[in-house]
Amino acid sequence: MSLEKTEVDTISRLAAISVDASEVDQLTAKISNVLDLFQRMEAVDTTNVEPMSHPLDQVQRLREDVVTETDHHEEYQKLAPAAENGMYLVPQVID
Repeated sequence: MSLEKTEVDTISRLAAISVDASEVDQLTAKISNVLDLFQRMEAVDTTNVEPMSHPLDQVQRLREDVVTETDHHEEYQKLAPAAENGMYLVPQVID
């Protein structure tokens, strides 16, 4: 799959990325190569391939789901300019 220069211009405009006119040809070729790779990957038959959660055969180390932080919200709210019912009060910014 190859892109046209106009498509690269459109993509760069939509992504808000400034692309110099001298780089458009090179960028068009690079993006086209990536899209070609995707097409070749899509052509591979993966019917009997089990989905993997990780490419390496590793055990994922997970930590215990234990609270390690102490609750300081009352101390912090005493320092706040305004707090009420456990919430910080801020000035209204939208009418």
